[in-house]
Amino acid sequence: MSNPHLSSLNLVPSSFNPDQALAALLAGNQRFVEQQQNHPHQDFNRLSSVAEHQAPFAAILSCADSRVIPEILFDQGIGDLFVIRVAGNIAAIEDIASVEYAVFVLQVSLVVILGHERCGAVQATLAGNPLPGAMHTLVNAIQPAVERSAQEEGDRLANAVKANVQLQGQRLCSSPVIKDAIAKGALRIIGAYYDLDTALIETMEICPVPVVTI
Repeated sequence: MSNPHLSSLNLVPSSFNPDQALAALLAGNQRFVEQQQNHPHQDFNRLSSVAEHQAPFAAILSCADSRVIPEILFDQGIGDLFVIRVAGNIAAIEDIASVEYAVFVLQVSLVVILGHERCGAVQATLAGNPLPGAMHTLVNAIQPAVERSAQEEGDRLANAVKANVQLQGQRLCSSPVIKDAIAKGALRIIGAYYDLDTALIETMEICPVPVVTI
């Protein structure tokens, strides 16, 4: 994706295409599951090399749950991932803007919406009890996903979490910045469900992959 503003920001976009970025994440998760982590880019040499600029190859919109740390479960390091963490991995306007920054300025080739097993924000939405303070905004953002998944067979919470990943991903895909990058083949949006017990990642398509006519 050509971006005239990049030169003034001294950025070096990642060379991964969307499929390579996804493969790198899934390979890292497999290493984590098998306890064979490489722990890449986690020393002071890496710290120095990215001090002046960043070029992450993927952006992750993740739940803020303390058990879900993208850099660890994908076996990545400093400067590899642009991570936005918010309870329920919701795509509020500020979160969409953060992803747009990753796509438009940093030129990431992959965005992952990362939900997880037994998500407390989704569970609270299912329970339907009043919440104090501003926490009701999380419920409001997740409620449509709970309604979508209400008739599905199987585990009600797991179904709602996966439906919420789809819903928040679709909200991201409504962004003109993100839609433009997808249309050009420069970006892919993927949903993911993290199993807290096994550490395995299950992926799902969110926005359609554009068909390139030769």
